Amino acid sequence: MSNKPIRVAVTGAAGQIGYSLLFRIASGEMLGKTQPVILQMLEIPDEKAQKALKGVMMELDDCAFPLLHGMVPTADPMVAFKDVEIALLVGARPRGPGMERKDLLEANGRIFAPQGKALAAVASGKVKVLVVG
Repeated sequence: MSNKPIRVAVTGAAGQIGYSLLFRIASGEMLGKTQPVILQMLEIPDEKAQKALKGVMMELDDCAFPLLHGMVPTADPMVAFKDVEIALLVGARPRGPGMERKDLLEANGRIFAPQGKALAAVASGKVKVLVVG
């Protein structure tokens, strides 16, 4: 295996969707069985969320995925998106009781706008971005 590792950012990495994605990426299900990856995991700067992210990292480490060449846990979008070629923005606010769609879009816009600015500033020039939320 001589492929250069691809840096993949996942936001909301300790959330349900992010958690599921990380193991699929690390196992080669997303990019293929010969493509090494470095996971750059963004989570909110909340003590509980950061602790959960550390737990996710321990689980990934325990799996000993041969394609997983590194992990970068952070609460800083500038670190999470540095040199990434793929960004999966799946960390979003869920729709709450009584929320209209426009309210949800506004709330998630406040999350995604700074992430977009960080991507523009530090990601690879050929980054591919998926936004869910």
